[in-house]
Amino acid sequence: MSYKNILIAKEHNIATITINRPEKLNALNKLTIQELHHAFEELEQNQDTRAIILTGSGQKAFVAGADIAEFAKFSVEEGIQLSAQGQDTLFNFVENLRVPVIAAINGFALGGGLELAMACHIRVASDNARMGLPEVSLGVIPGYGGTQRLPQLIGKGRAMEMILTAGMVTAEEAYRTGLVNHVVSVDELLPFSIEIAQKIIKNSPAAISMAINAVNANYKEGENGFETEIKSFGKCFGTVDFKEGTKAFLEKRKAVFTGE
Repeated sequence: MSYKNILIAKEHNIATITINRPEKLNALNKLTIQELHHAFEELEQNQDTRAIILTGSGQKAFVAGADIAEFAKFSVEEGIQLSAQGQDTLFNFVENLRVPVIAAINGFALGGGLELAMACHIRVASDNARMGLPEVSLGVIPGYGGTQRLPQLIGKGRAMEMILTAGMVTAEEAYRTGLVNHVVSVDELLPFSIEIAQKIIKNSPAAISMAINAVNANYKEGENGFETEIKSFGKCFGTVDFKEGTKAFLEKRKAVFTGE
């Protein structure tokens, strides 16, 4: 499939998705959300894809927010539908993807941009990155999971302050509070993200998928994370990867995982 607003590159089991709307600071509109959903879905189904890096084109912005012009005149019902569809189509979809996703945050990650980064499994920021949820300054609240994921990452008090003041934090502040995993220079952002991805793809894709599911279970209403872990742990024993991993360990060689 050809895309209008995103670019995809693949090398050595690692895919890189670049949101490519530099004239709009890579803002998320409906088409971009749909294209991202399709790209993530397609890459997840491709067994050759073991890790995905998500970034924005240029050095000014990862994603500077949602495209406000698209919903400025929405009704209450249209607003509810916008939030529900967006979460289902992209943000929750990415969070629950079986393939790990690394957000390489270059420049501004605001509103829906920060919400998208928070839906990813790992976040790396360039030292010029600025992050925030400025929605209340527009008379609305974060609608793509921001009020839920930000407290999970940095705690309720800090999240309340960021959301209610509509303020931005620097990359270093984001690192200090746990919002991002690493801060590197602009030039190091993609190479460093690739290094993390290379460490990931050495491991069992089957186990990684189950680990993502088990970690996420702790944050899902009505689901017992410990029970999910126990069941997932047991399922690992029935995989080809488990047999290969344990056999390779005993034979003192590197495992060759297939994801089965």
